[in-house]
Amino acid sequence: MTKVQPGRAERIAKLKAISKERILILDGSWGVMIQKRGLSEADYRGERFKDHAVQLKGNNDLLCLTRPDIIADLHGQYYAAGADISETNTFSATSIAQADYEMQAAVRDINLEGARIARRVADEWTAKEPDKPRFVAGSMGPLNVMLSMSSDVNDPGARKVTFDQVYEAYREQVQALHEGGVDMFLIETITDTLNCKAAIKAILDLQDEGYEPLPIWISGTITDRSGRTLSGQTVEAFWNSVRHARPFAVGLNCALGAELMRPHIAELSRIADTLVSAYPNAGLPNAMGEYDETPDQTGHMLHDWAADGIVNILGGCCGTTPDHIRHVADEVKGMKPRQIPERPAAMRLAGLEPFELA
Repeated sequence: MTKVQPGRAERIAKLKAISKERILILDGSWGVMIQKRGLSEADYRGERFKDHAVQLKGNNDLLCLTRPDIIADLHGQYYAAGADISETNTFSATSIAQADYEMQAAVRDINLEGARIARRVADEWTAKEPDKPRFVAGSMGPLNVMLSMSSDVNDPGARKVTFDQVYEAYREQVQALHEGGVDMFLIETITDTLNCKAAIKAILDLQDEGYEPLPIWISGTITDRSGRTLSGQTVEAFWNSVRHARPFAVGLNCALGAELMRPHIAELSRIADTLVSAYPNAGLPNAMGEYDETPDQTGHMLHDWAADGIVNILGGCCGTTPDHIRHVADEVKGMKPRQIPERPAAMRLAGLEPFELA
């Protein structure tokens, strides 16, 4: 097991230095780009899983093992578009999520190879453009089960999983991502804060065991116009719940387009004493489930966020492409990042709502 990797501490220091100078750019959607490839069941199975008992088409994380050429190419497209950071293709690479495909035994390999592919491509781009180093974020997506909400409307205490099971699933993922060479962990598209806390604990416990400390980036999801996560928290309550992790960055992604996400990012910008990230969808989906917001439209809206000083990291989620990221990068080039506020000391707690005692 590689607990410390040569050069990683220097990369992380460089990342933090750059974040003070300019707005960092994250990549865009992976799902939409993979869908455009029109892959077959055979692509997902490869040779290794050709006799697997259940259908694997749609298990995009598995492509890290069966079509690594496609995954490497997508990393390259996003870096070429101007992304500083690209995510590993491991959004659903936990034993709990992969149980849908009966692929729990492949989880460690998916994360390990996903991180290695991204690391290799990032290093290649850094070598070509040393004045713009590229970084890798280990993607840790939400699960298909929640700890905060009942799985049975007739039994408020019913849960399909325990905290320990969620913790163990994330622990397997973070260990493999770390060993594969990621520069940071990105706990993203958070719908349930308690699931997120299990992921945070898995990361912090790894550090306690001697693994090199890596930055933690936390990105929640406001599911609709109510301004709350799926588990019911407001933006401020969510921040109060995860601030103890001292994240490198906190933000929002998915569910909403830039227009509807803006007020929530503005609120997070006001209260968070760390970097603020945002990677919205390309608008809301149309009747066919497709995204109509053009790269130019996305770029203009996120330019306004940068001009108003409310963001430090920008990227794209569902429906965004390398062209969207190129427009965003061009629109915010040379603009100053948000200044991190100093908030007065207070006891800040959270349930569904925030509570502050000065």
